[in-house]
Amino acid sequence: MTTYLAEQHVAGVLRMYRVNVVLDVGANRGQFGSRLRRAGYRGQIISFEPVAGLFAQLEERAASDPKWSVHRCALGREDGTIAINVVPGTLSSVLAPTGFGANRYAQLRAPTTEEVPVRRLDGMLDELLADVPDPRPYLKLDTQGFDLEAFAGLGQRVNQLVGMQSEVAIQVIYEGMPRITDSLPVYEAAGFEVSGLFAVSRETRTARVVEYDCVMVRTDAL
Repeated sequence: MTTYLAEQHVAGVLRMYRVNVVLDVGANRGQFGSRLRRAGYRGQIISFEPVAGLFAQLEERAASDPKWSVHRCALGREDGTIAINVVPGTLSSVLAPTGFGANRYAQLRAPTTEEVPVRRLDGMLDELLADVPDPRPYLKLDTQGFDLEAFAGLGQRVNQLVGMQSEVAIQVIYEGMPRITDSLPVYEAAGFEVSGLFAVSRETRTARVVEYDCVMVRTDAL
């Protein structure tokens, strides 16, 4: 139910803010892009995924969609390369797990590693948006603890975004991962206001939330 509500809320925000290009950072196998299409979004999707095996699946999923392009790289604060800890599922991260994270998710205890390219998003935007008339970008971040680093790579180009979403942590799964009290002020300082919070994961035995998807809008873009 929460996933459905989040999908419908994001679809409504995309319509309200006339979004015509979605920057899907941390795309994994393309689940977010597929959900956007099911919800009725017909604009451009530009997906980024650094892990080789996941990127191959993403590329295959997007191949039949002429408005969905894919790029094999991580996004960060600086151009370069970085080692990523690869695990089954959606939890691969450049950060090591905390004790809480390793206890909760067994797959985090035995990762393999890949060296992957890292790009600043502001250095790619002109090329990415070249074929989008009057671009109105929406940024989706799902990078397993690296969202603020990817966001920092926008620099002053952040002002072009009309909306965004980020996974914000209540419980810290990875070492150095910012909590919601660290990340939300950064997004608010950049001009975004919260439109919705949707629980991504929750502890069954305690009912406490682990992470939220935080959907944000820039109201002066209406």
